[in-house]
Amino acid sequence: MSQKINIAIVGLGFGAEFIPIYQKHPNANMYAICQRTESKLNETGDKYGIDVRYTSYDDLLNDPNVDAVHINSPIPNHAEQTLKALRAGKHVACTVPMATSVEDCIEIVKTTRETGKKYMMMETVVYAREFLFVKELYEKGELGKVQFLKASHQQEMEGWPDYWPGLPPMHYATHCVGPVAGLLRLEAEYVSCFGSGTISEDLVKIHNSPFAVESAHIKFKDSDLSAYVYRSLFDTARQYRESFEVYGSKKSFEWPLIEGEDPVIHTAKKPEHEIPERVKTPDFAHYLPEEIRQFTGHGVYNLDDNAHLSFVQGGGHGGSHPHLAHEFISALLEDREPFPNAWQSANWTSVGILAHESALQGGAIIQIPDFKSL
Repeated sequence: MSQKINIAIVGLGFGAEFIPIYQKHPNANMYAICQRTESKLNETGDKYGIDVRYTSYDDLLNDPNVDAVHINSPIPNHAEQTLKALRAGKHVACTVPMATSVEDCIEIVKTTRETGKKYMMMETVVYAREFLFVKELYEKGELGKVQFLKASHQQEMEGWPDYWPGLPPMHYATHCVGPVAGLLRLEAEYVSCFGSGTISEDLVKIHNSPFAVESAHIKFKDSDLSAYVYRSLFDTARQYRESFEVYGSKKSFEWPLIEGEDPVIHTAKKPEHEIPERVKTPDFAHYLPEEIRQFTGHGVYNLDDNAHLSFVQGGGHGGSHPHLAHEFISALLEDREPFPNAWQSANWTSVGILAHESALQGGAIIQIPDFKSL
């Protein structure tokens, strides 16, 4: 493989956010785009000067010049398109979640092993500036012993199209599972989840999922730690919030309650008391090649000019997009596993899928498959 990876982006809604990042990355060649709607395909291709265009995903996979695909299609298509790409000899980056069933997660992990191709789930939160800030505190020893982790993802999805109405909250849980597992590179072993409240009947009947909120406890393998995560999608009054909190023996980090406020660090000052202070979360553009550092501070689109709704509601995803692209490209060039790799992505995704199953069973403990050993 050359020093430039030929990237093909599949899906040009949210996916178009990544086009200029790959175009400016020193080791990427933004080679091709794929979109079923030809008018949208040509509009995007003309805007960014991309000549290789496909309305057929199968035709794209038959192109020998494509090294890797970055999938940004609707959630129900993720597993099928991932498996097709891996079996066609392409590396895969895929937006969250990995799949909609545990069986598909197992199949993807097995297929990466069989083909030798890399897979990375593009989980934004574990490359957001807030997560990178806490990760740096942890690696410097400033948190002390980590005692507990907590995360939430609350988002009102009314008006979103296609498969979103009535979706079980935990079926889209990687934004809160990812950071609690990812900070210490922990593997979820089992989960217990409760549903709470009821959404409107017209939404319930779509997926046979009644719960307004689902809240889960995760136990981690070979660790004394557990985590608490909760999700809501409909009929719950709450500003958009993707939060991540970590409690340590020396310092703890808490997400602000209101978007735009600064997070809080609690510093233990024994034996007197604990001192809280608001902190500014720094940017981590210095982790990146100079050519793409600009993308940690703003999106590809201006927020008043065709920004994708997930980007607007997500507060720009914490400047994570260039970090995600850089990690994927770097892993391919260095012939190493990206983070999160296939088994980690399967673990995080399956926590949510099985948490919903637990909620339907009144909080039953459900084991997570051992993806690492497949």
